[in-house]
Amino acid sequence: MASLAAPRRRGRNPLAAEDFFAGWVFILPALIIIGGFILLPILIAAWTSLHNRNTIGNVNEFVGLDNYRHIFTANEDFRIALRNTAWFSAVVVPTQTAVGLILATLANRKIRGKTFFRTAFYFPSISSSVVISMIFLWLYQSNGLINFLLQKLGLPTPRPPWLANARGVFGLAFDAVGIGVPTWLEGPSVALVSIMMLNVWTTAGTMMVVFLAGLQDIPGDVYEAAALDGATRRRSFFDITVPLLRPVILFVVTLGLIGTFQVFDQIYVMSAGGPAKTTTTLVFLIYTEAFKSGRGLGYASALAIVLFAIIFVLFLIQRRFVGRTEER
Repeated sequence: MASLAAPRRRGRNPLAAEDFFAGWVFILPALIIIGGFILLPILIAAWTSLHNRNTIGNVNEFVGLDNYRHIFTANEDFRIALRNTAWFSAVVVPTQTAVGLILATLANRKIRGKTFFRTAFYFPSISSSVVISMIFLWLYQSNGLINFLLQKLGLPTPRPPWLANARGVFGLAFDAVGIGVPTWLEGPSVALVSIMMLNVWTTAGTMMVVFLAGLQDIPGDVYEAAALDGATRRRSFFDITVPLLRPVILFVVTLGLIGTFQVFDQIYVMSAGGPAKTTTTLVFLIYTEAFKSGRGLGYASALAIVLFAIIFVLFLIQRRFVGRTEER
């Protein structure tokens, strides 16, 4: 009876093992940076949010979800900051996206001096945010350049001045026609709208550069074929340019959403949350709770985790409605 030979075990491919090891070596620095500077701080903030922590080195007691419970049930400042941040994002993100796309379309044309215009449009984005905020502080003063130009044009100027005006812009508009509206319908304050205009001016250049890269990836043959079919520039823009830029629009909207929900420096320099808390945003509230109020770092960490959850949920929502590109 012939004996059955045992099957030979296939040895491990040394080239595959070397590639596997090399792959981990190449991604290890990125994993260390992401883990050390992103994931670890999030975990520490989540752990701190479950404690009553007054100072950096002093953990008083474990309070569980009490900080979160107080945020959603007893903190009126959180609701004010969330409303202000929602207004800020709802106005700035669409505006800076539209302005960035228009600037990119203009800068992508074959015109003389387009390099200069691209640089000029992008220059505010690389300038110091604090310095620009100080410049706009002077512009928004009662005797500043903006009021001077409005007076020369015969247009009314806000009273009190821009950054000291807590009235909502919708309320002011309805008052002009003799219609009174409740406080919650007055809209963002004049002070918050002033900072919105500054933010759009400083970020539109960055969005322009992103859109410009996307526009240069669109083949010119597509526009030539559309022109042969009799398509106008307007039709080509809405039927060709915008659909092909959907991945870029998703990226720009995501950047804008995260940036507007994390705005702090312009608020801190220009208004410090006032007047009457009408420019208090979520990040400014986190700073206030951590370093100026009596609740401390534990409560501020809970606010930071709530802000992280809000941004993540909003990203998933806008990705669902904006980001379906491969399926179409």
